[in-house]
Amino acid sequence: MCEHLFACGTLRPSLAPPELKEMIGQWRWIGAGYTRGRLYDLGEYPGAILDPDCDATITGEVFQLPDAGATLSALDAYEGFDPRDPDTSLFARRKCEVALEDGAKLECWMYVYNRQAPLATLITSGDYLLYKQEREI
Repeated sequence: MCEHLFACGTLRPSLAPPELKEMIGQWRWIGAGYTRGRLYDLGEYPGAILDPDCDATITGEVFQLPDAGATLSALDAYEGFDPRDPDTSLFARRKCEVALEDGAKLECWMYVYNRQAPLATLITSGDYLLYKQEREI
């Protein structure tokens, strides 16, 4: 079975740190998409909080993962997620429904902020890439 990842922050290819570039380059791009929730600026990275009942959306990209087990293990380490002790992790890997540009919906893995809503800047566009680009101008 294929596993998919919804990347909305530093797992997006154009925002990825050098140590992830090779791995991310092996993923198969499916398309742009969004899920319901809020995105916050936590400094060097964003934090997503899912909320299927809110009007706000989080924008990102969907990828099909080759060798999903190894890829997700590597991403868990990068995100600081311990599947054996998820409650203590800053980020948690969760399944979410993502709407693609063509209207199709796909269940994807996503790394979400694993704390209460932070006292941080809300990224009102829901798009971390756009937010970063606007701040660099």
